[in-house]
Amino acid sequence: MADPLTALSLRINGEERPVLFPTHHTLLEVLREECSLTGTKHGCELGECGACTVLVDGQPVLSCLVLAAEMEGCEIETVEGLQRGNELHPLQATFADLGAAQCGYCTPGILMAARALIAENPDPSDDEIREALAGNLCRCTGYHKIIEAVRWAAALERDESDATAPAEALYGSPPPHSGPRAARGDS
Repeated sequence: MADPLTALSLRINGEERPVLFPTHHTLLEVLREECSLTGTKHGCELGECGACTVLVDGQPVLSCLVLAAEMEGCEIETVEGLQRGNELHPLQATFADLGAAQCGYCTPGILMAARALIAENPDPSDDEIREALAGNLCRCTGYHKIIEAVRWAAALERDESDATAPAEALYGSPPPHSGPRAARGDS
């Protein structure tokens, strides 16, 4: 016997999208397979990696753990919905500018979790950023650039006129002191 199908309309990135899918499919499967929104990544399927994070009614949700059939009437936002016309969202821009994304597989989920954080808390501390991103695993980086990128994006979102990337994030640490003490080995 064939799997029963569900037909409904999902509101994704501000647009109504009619979809038809097997009733047991997760939101992740429907986004990728039925809607061709492949920015949401298929990671562990256990809710442990965060690669599939999307926003549902403004809250981060692991799309591999929820049934798409339960999403009717909800506002769903994927990484494809971040860009504003031809302008990158500040999170996307700061991640690119600071090299916060390495291979990029985890990046969409991190961006969506960070978006929810900034919407709720426009001036998060580094500890609050770490806590908000705790469910998103990255195998390529030490998270330092990710935290800097989120902090900088939050400042841009607050429209701070002096919001710039930390110089060390762009250019690295300054060389050690090269004066006479350094030549003698004094510390």
